[in-house]
Amino acid sequence: MKPSIILYKALPEDLAHRLTEHFTVTQVPNLQPETVEQYADAFANAEGLLGSTEQVGSELLAKMPKLRAASTISVGYDAFDVDALNAKKILLMHTPTVLTETVADTIMALVLSSARRVVEVAERVKKGEWTKGIGPDWFGVDVHHKTLGIIGMGRIGLAVAQRAHFGFGMPILYNARRQHEEAETRFQARYCDLDSLLKESDFVVLVLPYSEQTHHLINAEKFAIMKSSAIFINAGRGAVVDENAMIDALKNGEIHAAGLDVFEQEPLSVDSPLLTLPNVVAVPHIGSATHETRYGMAACAVENLIDALNGRVEKNCVNPQVAP
Repeated sequence: MKPSIILYKALPEDLAHRLTEHFTVTQVPNLQPETVEQYADAFANAEGLLGSTEQVGSELLAKMPKLRAASTISVGYDAFDVDALNAKKILLMHTPTVLTETVADTIMALVLSSARRVVEVAERVKKGEWTKGIGPDWFGVDVHHKTLGIIGMGRIGLAVAQRAHFGFGMPILYNARRQHEEAETRFQARYCDLDSLLKESDFVVLVLPYSEQTHHLINAEKFAIMKSSAIFINAGRGAVVDENAMIDALKNGEIHAAGLDVFEQEPLSVDSPLLTLPNVVAVPHIGSATHETRYGMAACAVENLIDALNGRVEKNCVNPQVAP
């Protein structure tokens, strides 16, 4: 008999078919309590769980006593209570490699659009304000040969460094849990402590995941260290930044501008002050949002679950130590 799984994210037809070749699939719209109650038998018998965004914690796991593996269609896994999964020896799979290049492209788009005020001036053109040759009130700042500081030198950090170093001649500073020989060799990146990076960088790019240790890592004290001309880019996780402190820094001229793909609360509230600041480019968590990459992430998540439930945990596992 095929193992039973819960699918809580719509998949392309071919990927859905791939799942049914291996599993008995129950598709549900979400993981909310009313849905779990409606499909109680399916949840009680499911050995696998596949989807994204929804919270998976001890309350849900209590309803899924047979669960052996969960697979998220994302690189981040802060929606999952990893400690609760570990306690029940449930594997957690994710998709860390598929989206690297696409997210790096998005980060460079935020760098360029924030520096050159692309969104702001494009809107002014649409409003009919371009009636003569433009003056300094339309000008942006250069990107090329400015210093780029990267907080977090993982796969995405490396991909950003490659674009910045070779494409824009930018000196690279970085801060990470360890020194990264590849970054230093390929891109002449210089490792430094966080405060030094913030003091010296013209552009600060944050690509850290969220954890208790990184919560509000970038706060009022850190914004005060940055250059008043600095542009801050966050494509990691919203809660790594104290959003209110960032808003104050942007309003008070402590930093020049920000390009943001992630926020403390998503979707961003329509009354957020960030939406009224002309020196902010805010996009709706589009880091991996291309047709090709989202398909690749879903395909990876499907294969991850197949592998996990067949005892082949060789890659893409958050907690391989609980594997049987």
